[in-house]
Amino acid sequence: MGTKTVFRLGELFCGPGGIALGAKKARIKKDDSEYCFKGIWANDYHEETCSTYQHNFPETKVICEDVRKLKIETLEPIDAFAYGFPCNDFSNVGEKKGFDGEFGPLYSYGVQVLNKFNPKVFMAENVGGLASANEGKAFIRILRDLEKAGKHGYKLSVHKYKFEEYGIPQTRHRIIIIGFRKDLDLEFKIPAPTHTQKKYTSAKYALMSPPIPNDAHNNELTNQSSTVVERLKLIKPGQNIWQTDLPEHLQLKVKGAKLSQIYKRLHPDEPSYTITGSGGGGTHVYHWEEPRALTNRERARIQTFPDNHIFIGKKESVRRQIGMAVSPKMAEILFESILKTFAGINYDSIDANLNFSLNLNEKQMNKNVVSELAN
Repeated sequence: MGTKTVFRLGELFCGPGGIALGAKKARIKKDDSEYCFKGIWANDYHEETCSTYQHNFPETKVICEDVRKLKIETLEPIDAFAYGFPCNDFSNVGEKKGFDGEFGPLYSYGVQVLNKFNPKVFMAENVGGLASANEGKAFIRILRDLEKAGKHGYKLSVHKYKFEEYGIPQTRHRIIIIGFRKDLDLEFKIPAPTHTQKKYTSAKYALMSPPIPNDAHNNELTNQSSTVVERLKLIKPGQNIWQTDLPEHLQLKVKGAKLSQIYKRLHPDEPSYTITGSGGGGTHVYHWEEPRALTNRERARIQTFPDNHIFIGKKESVRRQIGMAVSPKMAEILFESILKTFAGINYDSIDANLNFSLNLNEKQMNKNVVSELAN
């Protein structure tokens, strides 16, 4: 009879279940042995997000409260841990407050989980701008804290992933840190990209192969004003409002920076631009053919959520959940690579694009981190 190794997974900042879905789908077999994950507990503070997670993963205990009030010591033991800690104060959009902002220190609650449970492996996800926040000092501090966490410390693999290179129909770039406990003497290798630019998964393929069923949940259309419809009809696929010669009554009166995604229509033959969770007029991602914003179900498709993953809440809440989620397909790729590492299965890999040593002094690390993640 074969053996089955189940890694009990805990999550902080779990969102609507992108990481959980990827973990649930990841499953590796070697000879007569099987390796998989099982969700044990998950935490988020947003009530409708928690409802979405619980609806789709009823077997996992969801604790819906502010992580700063969470009693970590009362949680069940885990073997694996994942968290996409809030990126608000590290994002390229905004004031870049870093550790001085409301959300900057929240990564430390993940460190507390590592200290308490000493899981064998962890995954942490954040925006690409994290590396250069506070001139790289914030990133270095986070890496040092994660490396030293727990009884044994963690061997870190740090990489800025371009999701479109892995078949995700979206240009979404995120830093993902994967740490294996040092006493296990295992090293995570970056899975090699599977798609070149000529073979990226397009937005049209994501939304039309197959078409979204008429009765799909979260597929309500946005009520577009006649002005927006008229404006979109003049914008070509793949272009935004600033690239279009519009009559004066359709132009936007904007001072300062002009964000490239404002009223930008998708190009049917290219991946979508990044799906975001918030923003005012012109930020909802727009269809390449029809003069309208995407529905939430279409946004979820681009994020690689299956059509049977139901989101709970009003339309803007669902938009928030989808935009802030980790792509389930990207999570699945990474979790499968983690399981292969445990199983001793080789897979195609590349060098991390963060080739630095935590043994360097802070000045050297600052220089390395900022320069290597400039692109």
